[in-house]
Amino acid sequence: MTQENPRKRVAVVGGGITGLTAAYRLSAGGHDVTLFEQAGRLGGSIRTERSGGWLIEGGPNSLLEGEAGLSTLIDQLGLAAEVQAGGAAAKNRFIVRGGRLQALPLSPPALLTTKLFSAGMKFRLFAEILQKARKREGDVSLEQLILDHFGREAVDYGLNPFVGGVYAGDPGLLSARHSFPKLWEIEQTKGSIIRGQMAAAKERKAAGKPRPRIISFRTGLGALPDALAARLPAGSIRLGARVEHLERTQEWTVTWKNADGGLERGNFDEVVLAAPAGALGALRFGAGGDCSLAVLREVVLPPVASLFLGFKREQVRHPLDGFGALIPALERRKELGILFSSSLFEGRAPAGHVALTVMAGGMRQPELARLGQAELWEAVRGDLRDLLGVEGEPVFSRFNAWPSAIPQYNLGYEKFLGAIAACENANPGLHIGGNVRDGIAVPSCISAGFRLAAAVSGGPSV
Repeated sequence: MTQENPRKRVAVVGGGITGLTAAYRLSAGGHDVTLFEQAGRLGGSIRTERSGGWLIEGGPNSLLEGEAGLSTLIDQLGLAAEVQAGGAAAKNRFIVRGGRLQALPLSPPALLTTKLFSAGMKFRLFAEILQKARKREGDVSLEQLILDHFGREAVDYGLNPFVGGVYAGDPGLLSARHSFPKLWEIEQTKGSIIRGQMAAAKERKAAGKPRPRIISFRTGLGALPDALAARLPAGSIRLGARVEHLERTQEWTVTWKNADGGLERGNFDEVVLAAPAGALGALRFGAGGDCSLAVLREVVLPPVASLFLGFKREQVRHPLDGFGALIPALERRKELGILFSSSLFEGRAPAGHVALTVMAGGMRQPELARLGQAELWEAVRGDLRDLLGVEGEPVFSRFNAWPSAIPQYNLGYEKFLGAIAACENANPGLHIGGNVRDGIAVPSCISAGFRLAAAVSGGPSV
């Protein structure tokens, strides 16, 4: 360490991918790190299980390349040889319309012949390229932005299922500016969303950057938090530790409840908060025990459940030649989407078998995410039979439920971002990040970890 960048004692609160990344970077930079995680395991929403030839992802199922933080982390952790690119069929996406899976058109010729969109919708898509830059007076919903560019059909059979698959959210409530900032920026600068995306692709090609791939690891996404945790010094991880109070005088005093229910305290130079919204909202600050981030309890976090189902190949009539199928709300089905897990990556199912992952709940039907495993299977089995020709009982299944899953960057979300910034400004040496602030995708959370570590150490973020 140098005089300009002295060795620091840093408390990292939250053992999800953001906190793990920040802790790893800080430790690698020579700082003394203590990582606090309330649960009995690390990794946050990343939860991989392997059982008898099946590989089950209980949370995120894949990563999209493109962010520098993800690539850097993979290289630093020595995981490059373990990266697994999506299978050839992964580029195919399906949308359910009229009770049938329709391939999402990925080229102009495919758009002309697709049955997914009407002739009027196709005309709107081609005409959108003529739109000019638009300066809005304020934020609008994501639904309104897409409606203005492409019309109602694009919202119902394009945006709605996409948002259901990514955010488990409601496009009529999501903020265009905060939930998809790149689209917002394109509209402000280019006007046409299609023209903006074409320009971005052209710039990427000119820079020699390959098209981002869908990736995982041969042992599943759990390889990432496992590798990060393995790089942290022995004794630096506190599992079952719920941080309850932070107070700063000459240094930070952190008070936490340990796995046995007892209170412990420790002193630190700086604190990184990478916990979920609810945990941040419950934190008490200062001698008065003020909940400076209490407003974060209002962040909408709908429940989501996933049901991993294994079948013999002959039990499923559909060829499963794609990433999976997203289901619009208008189709009135029980699922947000169905991933073709064994087609997406090799090694997800034993020979002669296939695997599906059904996602349910979210803002659309939160009650479904509160069902048990058997009840959810009974709720979705009819849809799987209708849509994919699934017959009989699964030969293998796993159930994962997230009562408070994905933070919804809804209209007015700047209230929460402002509260986070104000808390940091009022507390020197406090740094806050993660999916409540920096984006919900795993690569965005990794980049947040880099940013938080850099804020402590004073070095570059990547």
